[in-house]
Amino acid sequence: MAHAAPRPRTAGRRPTGTPDLFSERTHAMARIGAAVVLGLVFGYWAAANARYGGPITGWNLLLGFVSAAVFIVVFLALLTIGPRLPRELHAAAWGAFTGIAVGFLVAQSHESVLRSAWLGLISGAGLGLLLFYHYYSREDARGGRAGRELTEGSGKTAQASGEIGRGEVGRRSGEVGPGSGEKAPGPHPSRG
Repeated sequence: MAHAAPRPRTAGRRPTGTPDLFSERTHAMARIGAAVVLGLVFGYWAAANARYGGPITGWNLLLGFVSAAVFIVVFLALLTIGPRLPRELHAAAWGAFTGIAVGFLVAQSHESVLRSAWLGLISGAGLGLLLFYHYYSREDARGGRAGRELTEGSGKTAQASGEIGRGEVGRRSGEVGPGSGEKAPGPHPSRG
């Protein structure tokens, strides 16, 4: 008689990737820290492009700090609001943000408006398409984001990341059906 290969009996969630080593507060601080660092780099880059090798002036410093502040605010807003948007709008928002940022940087380097617009459009569209594919390929069968909690109509929550249901745990532990009183066949005779 043929038997199915034995499976490990796990009662909790199955690991779905790398373990989460940090708390939610640490993740929030890292998001803010990354936004500030990227914003400062963006502001310095914009000021350096506008200076074009000349002396540092007060207006140049003001341009750098205002550019950094706007970048940080918009970046944090996209990090906060983006996951709530449908995948198309989420990808389009990041693409538009990237295109505008690249176009602004190119425009500060005394290039033509047409060149800065084309470079911004190409980079924004490229990232938007890439992110759309990323979001589209990582959704579950219901169209939601995989790994997030989904609410069902009865008020219960279910994990989209693959938790084992009660019935499956019962079947794996030896019960054939609920209330049937039957037991699954024992171990293979050669295993004792």
